[in-house]
Amino acid sequence: MQLRPNQRLKLDDTDDKLFYAYPRFVTHVDEGFIQQLTDLYRDRLKPNTRIFDMMSSWVSHLPEEMQFEHVEGHGLNGEELARNTRLNHYFVQNLNENPQLPLPDEDFDAVLNCVSVQYVQYPEAVFSEIYRILKPGGVAIISFSNRMFFEKAIQAWREASEAQRVELVKAYFASVPGFTTAEVIAHKSTLPNILQWLGAAGGDPFYAVIAYRS
Repeated sequence: MQLRPNQRLKLDDTDDKLFYAYPRFVTHVDEGFIQQLTDLYRDRLKPNTRIFDMMSSWVSHLPEEMQFEHVEGHGLNGEELARNTRLNHYFVQNLNENPQLPLPDEDFDAVLNCVSVQYVQYPEAVFSEIYRILKPGGVAIISFSNRMFFEKAIQAWREASEAQRVELVKAYFASVPGFTTAEVIAHKSTLPNILQWLGAAGGDPFYAVIAYRS
């Protein structure tokens, strides 16, 4: 799987660090999505393990009752990451400029990415890094809805249907030898599109694509 150059383009091609320069202390999905994600984490993550929360913010949606050995955070806004009480440590880095993570090989039991995969311009490189830092048997959970900063999402994502976006993330995993066949969890919204976009409760569809380092 290799994206074409035009598929990587964003409507706003200014430096991502400028776009994320000021903190946004809001959640970008509704409570129904958050509950489904927390339940998924409760089911798939194990306590006292090492977690990497990639492209995180001021909240990680991890189950409150679960304790982990270490939660490493990453994002583009230091103020948001500093507010995140679940992070033991964090760093700021633009993966579209440099996808190489400053993290050791095979160091994490899980890599999480919540509602941010749509902004990755070089997913082949980023998913290779996810594979590299995962321990054998470690899990990667990529979750998303239909919301986005439209001007910052790549063209391949903007122009795709929800089903095609699922296939896109599956292809990202498949581009890296050594991941298991991706598993999909999909809960589509039953609300009309207009109510979804207006933010009506229960309107956000929930998608998660999950794979393990074999």
